[in-house]
Amino acid sequence: MSKFEGFIKEEGIAFPGKTYVEKLLKPVFNDQRDYLFDVMFDIHRAHVIMLAEQGIVPESEAKIMLDGVNKVSEFDRTQLAYQPEFEDLFFMMEARIGEEIGEELAGKIHIGRSRNDMGIAMYRLVLREHLLNLLGSANRLSEALLEQAEQNTDTYMTGYTHTQPAQPTTLGHYFLAIYDVLQRDIKRLWSSYETVNQSSLGAAALTTTGFPISRDRTRELLGFDKLIENSYDSIGGADYLLETSTALMTCMINTGRWIQDFLQHVTREFGNFYVADPYVQCSSIMPQKRNPVSIEHSRSIASSAYGDALAAVTMIHNTPFGDIVDTEDDLQPHLYRAFNNANRVLALMYAVIATLKVNKEHALEMARKSSITITELADTLARDYGISFRKAHSIASFLSKETTRQAKELYEWDIDQINAIIAGVVDVKLSEAEWKKIISPEYFVEIRSIQGGPSPKEVGRMIAERKTSLSEKIGLYEQTVQTLTKKREQLLAYTFKE
Repeated sequence: MSKFEGFIKEEGIAFPGKTYVEKLLKPVFNDQRDYLFDVMFDIHRAHVIMLAEQGIVPESEAKIMLDGVNKVSEFDRTQLAYQPEFEDLFFMMEARIGEEIGEELAGKIHIGRSRNDMGIAMYRLVLREHLLNLLGSANRLSEALLEQAEQNTDTYMTGYTHTQPAQPTTLGHYFLAIYDVLQRDIKRLWSSYETVNQSSLGAAALTTTGFPISRDRTRELLGFDKLIENSYDSIGGADYLLETSTALMTCMINTGRWIQDFLQHVTREFGNFYVADPYVQCSSIMPQKRNPVSIEHSRSIASSAYGDALAAVTMIHNTPFGDIVDTEDDLQPHLYRAFNNANRVLALMYAVIATLKVNKEHALEMARKSSITITELADTLARDYGISFRKAHSIASFLSKETTRQAKELYEWDIDQINAIIAGVVDVKLSEAEWKKIISPEYFVEIRSIQGGPSPKEVGRMIAERKTSLSEKIGLYEQTVQTLTKKREQLLAYTFKE
């Protein structure tokens, strides 16, 4: 007896084998039940309405069809479980509709369409909802970032390059930089939304249908903005998945970078940020600790979201140009998880930022250290005394090294000592007032009022412009959500005349 005979007996000799059922059909069914149930019935509704309006089925039959679809859609999906007589959720629900209105009429619902164009449309409807949810979270976080930027236009802090203290800036300038990156993430997500929110319906399996359907009518009923005109493209193109995945991945990478910064700023050593009590956790053994778990989890969840989106991209790689609906059954849940986790990240960081307290005095004290205003010495010599910048830079560099060697801070140097160093290179003598400006983080920031610079006045101008822009973006978002909500309400309320 072959060692495989027992296995073969358990598996069966006809499709689907036991392993195929347990490892594929059941998990896929559960995903379809959890994510696609509502949109599947919305597509049924739109298709039946279109069939009647086009005269493909009598209105009297269409009324029975629509009533049956609506009734079966009310079934408690949580009670659904895989049954071997049905390939998947679609065929199970088709059978349920048949039980309600008869197999003949239930079969007519499938006129002029295929699982291919229907499957793609379902995925697009679900991704549309996920994109809008994430855009809403991103808009909310944007408001918090702008608010903190406005509250901290004169909060002086150390700016870093190569993880080293570089130059003074302000927390408002820093928050505004994060805000601007997020706006580009939002722009990419909106671009993905525009690509996703297009209808594949009417493409059928590949080449449309011989029935006189209206592709534009089902598009309109379901709130799709456009039609994917070429029917081959409708079921073959997968770039809507790639664009969505990469936009989400970029957002999570960008977000993860400044979250990493936050973990540094909340340390006792840095002490710039104080996370509100609801978002920190005490150690089980060290009572003095305030563990920033909300930020830590956000960082790891952002990586998880990125990973799931990347998995979707990888799964599309080298798929043939054609129907990949079956492959998408495995692929789509990765994207749904990615969106859910991305939303968790943005919601958590909104809570942290909206309640964040800033230690302005400590941030200013740190901005006076590490010689980070030394660039202004070179600038002053070049700007006010006509010294070449390279020569001025060499003086500033020497002073910086001496300051470090002597374990001093710039403000600990006497003006006579500074002038003695300068005199060894050029014939220039600084005044006490000039030196005080050079070592002042406030002056350093104030004088950098060039467009996009950190001066409070310039940051205030940028904030004002961005507030207006954000208000317009939120208005567009709310209008989009309201339009889709109204479209669905109209679809659910549609009735045929008696």
